[in-house]
Amino acid sequence: MPREVIDGAFTLDAFGPVRPEPTYSGALSFCRRHYTKSLAEAEIAISGVPFDMATSSRPGTRLGPRAIRAASAELSWNRNWPWEFDPFEQMNVIDYGDCYFDHGRPDEIPKAISDHAREILAADCAMMTLGGDHFIALPLLRAHVEKHGPLSLLHFDAHTDTWDDEAGRVDHGTMFYHAVKEGLVVPEHSVQVGIRTTNDDTLGFNVLDAGWVHGHSIAELTAEIRSILGDRKTYLTFDIDCVDPAFAPGTGTPVCGGLSSAQALATIRGLRGINLVGMDLVEVSPPYDHAEVTALLGATLAYEMICLYVARHKFGES
Repeated sequence: MPREVIDGAFTLDAFGPVRPEPTYSGALSFCRRHYTKSLAEAEIAISGVPFDMATSSRPGTRLGPRAIRAASAELSWNRNWPWEFDPFEQMNVIDYGDCYFDHGRPDEIPKAISDHAREILAADCAMMTLGGDHFIALPLLRAHVEKHGPLSLLHFDAHTDTWDDEAGRVDHGTMFYHAVKEGLVVPEHSVQVGIRTTNDDTLGFNVLDAGWVHGHSIAELTAEIRSILGDRKTYLTFDIDCVDPAFAPGTGTPVCGGLSSAQALATIRGLRGINLVGMDLVEVSPPYDHAEVTALLGATLAYEMICLYVARHKFGES
């Protein structure tokens, strides 16, 4: 292998297709994308938020971005199946590294995450964010709404994360309560998929719980999601615990009875053309993972979301 092929995270031009590189070595950016803090020509910035201080159960998701990047090396040798295009040839996708915050000043962290997102979005660059616990979606949404206005939320999860919270806690189970109360999302045009925990107050969200998903085909599921979202600008947030712990054990709050990895991937692919403006993949907790199966699924789902974004914003699909 030519020497210049190694360490694509540093040697690869920002634009460029996937190319083979030993999966067991090299700098582990996401899918070997160029590591850079320059947003001058970037169209999608992959960024990590290694935060897990809002978790209500098992910690460890601060290690999620690193694990997802490492697992993505298994995906970076060829075009993503079954897509007919290589997203990295179509749009300038960079790895922007991680959001910095001072863990000793927890009250300042939400603003630090929002400011990190604002910097990227101000460059007219979309974000693919790797968590971290799910709380990070709230400060990310705040930044996205400043740019795009109130959004539809496409939320994959075992939990609604809308538990009543007038106290304003930094908590990964209450952030979408605040998203509704702050007017960040439009619940009647938003949908939660895979839910299988009890919360009687839906706050107006459309809920396609795990039972509904298992009782319908992927085609029926994606058609229902499309009917709810319409062509509205949409933020996609995917908590890995939406997937059953048989397929994704490495997470802090696993719940049995979830989607299979095949169902999750087919659903994302079946949403091709939705008006996606932002996306995150959260709650991968490497201390509870086995053989990187959760990190690999997280990396694959993130890759699929990038393809979704490119299909809409490069090819104008709807």
